Amino acid sequence: MHPVAKAIWYIESHFGRAIALSEIAAMAGMSRHHLSRRFSEMTGQNLKRYLRARRLSEAARQLAGGAQNILTVALDAGYGSHEAFTRAFREEFGTTPEALRARRDLSGLTLQEPIRMSTIEKTDLPAPRIETLDAFIIAGLGADFEPGKAAGIPALWQKFNDYFGHIPGQADKTAFGVCTMLPGKPGFRYVAGARVAKNHDELPAEFETIAVPAQTWAIFQHHGHVNGIPATVDAAFRTWLPTSGRKVGAFPDVLEFYGEDFDPETGLGRVEIWLPLADRMTNP
Repeated sequence: MHPVAKAIWYIESHFGRAIALSEIAAMAGMSRHHLSRRFSEMTGQNLKRYLRARRLSEAARQLAGGAQNILTVALDAGYGSHEAFTRAFREEFGTTPEALRARRDLSGLTLQEPIRMSTIEKTDLPAPRIETLDAFIIAGLGADFEPGKAAGIPALWQKFNDYFGHIPGQADKTAFGVCTMLPGKPGFRYVAGARVAKNHDELPAEFETIAVPAQTWAIFQHHGHVNGIPATVDAAFRTWLPTSGRKVGAFPDVLEFYGEDFDPETGLGRVEIWLPLADRMTNP
């Protein structure tokens, strides 16, 4: 995967805490100077400016949603004081955090959306293994995404990772990404979650639960960085499914599985793509 794509993924997965450009460069495997130059060449934006704008844009969304404590929003955005945050916020959007929170409306603000790097078409997808599994429950954080705007998913995982390992009834140390198409309109809903033993009343109020039915799955190994998942999903539908003689099931559309060895710091480790199948045939 291109170093710039790794840098974008790392920013989207970590901007909720203070991260230095040198840290991003090290993760991308380049010097800070070379990464900044390549980032500018490929995206048309300054790397430092992009990181700043992404943090402030997410802060703006929190404020428009009625965040109670502006200092907490400021600290989450990487600012050490209310004053420094207000100064940067005014420079970015032409208004103050207090004013935006009062009006609760993002119209008129130019927010920095996540950059999505185009993925290289995958042509060497190995055949999946076929497994029939019992029903289980996933609990986590969900959000709706417009077509072509899945680049915001790492930010959702960033929020979910604050809960991971402390979820009431969490069954193990694996995680799931659940993707379902929105009924009657374009776009999809994505839930970042973990398997729970049962539907606990003690789950955080912002969590939602998904009952995954007992069914047969085609399970594909994803190789490489997590940012390349779309290419694996595309290959599963484009190359394997038409020649397999199988039909996809009704729910969910796609399930992402992250093994215990998956490292959210590097984006590497065991990742699988699960497609639900409508029958229980053996692997052709």
